[in-house]
Amino acid sequence: MSMALADHRPLRPQGAVVTGKGSLESFFAGLQPDWHSSWAWDHYEATILALMHQFGLKRLCEIGGGRDPLFTAQEARRYGLDLVVNDIDAGELALTPEGLRTARFDIAGDLGEPDIARNGYDMMVSRMVFEHVHDVERAWSNIHALLAPGGIGLAFVPTLWAPVFALNHVLPEKASRAIVHALFPARREGGGDPKFPAFYDWCRGSRSTLEPMLRRAGFNDIHIQPFWGHGYFDRMPGLRGLDAAFNRLAAKAEWRFVTTYAYVVVRKER
Repeated sequence: MSMALADHRPLRPQGAVVTGKGSLESFFAGLQPDWHSSWAWDHYEATILALMHQFGLKRLCEIGGGRDPLFTAQEARRYGLDLVVNDIDAGELALTPEGLRTARFDIAGDLGEPDIARNGYDMMVSRMVFEHVHDVERAWSNIHALLAPGGIGLAFVPTLWAPVFALNHVLPEKASRAIVHALFPARREGGGDPKFPAFYDWCRGSRSTLEPMLRRAGFNDIHIQPFWGHGYFDRMPGLRGLDAAFNRLAAKAEWRFVTTYAYVVVRKER
């Protein structure tokens, strides 16, 4: 997905000193992410590596990684990661590239599957997964159980009520699927990026909305990094311009009700 942005600040290099490294809020304050979602997409992997370096983490589980994990086996070795790729679907895990360990379980399930490792991960991450989960509060409670003390969870999610996702939320699945396929012709069933039904349970960009739920799940160190803007209208110049102006205004005014994406980041107490 193409997302152009003029003001595109770089991520701080891995190993950079961030003031108050024990706090997620201070970590992201030092990181200085841009408001536009292109930053979120371009720096997602680098943000994970920076968090792992900063907080001394090694054992990484990618939730819903399936056919398209963030890191190859070679990259995991290069970065010193003990990587496990998770998915609920055995068919998706069968497509995981060779050399990577896998674990099949439902992140919102009862944690009774054989592949469950309680307190077994230093970091658990997901990208465009939680909008497909029926019970996100239970998923966060399970992440708390699966993380080791001091471990970090990060979910990169699309959020309501961004107009583009609000439309996807209210339309019948058949209609929203047709629209996505029209906007992105390469994205077809059986292709490399299938579309799954989205529920958007707890997919929000507001800390005041999410914090009570995340505290019930067991977390106290919480950071919600909001992003605005998207690339869905790249082939529609008029609509693209109007939407870009709206998102720029929303970001400037900090309208969390209409964020487009968010990093939801939590840390388990030691």
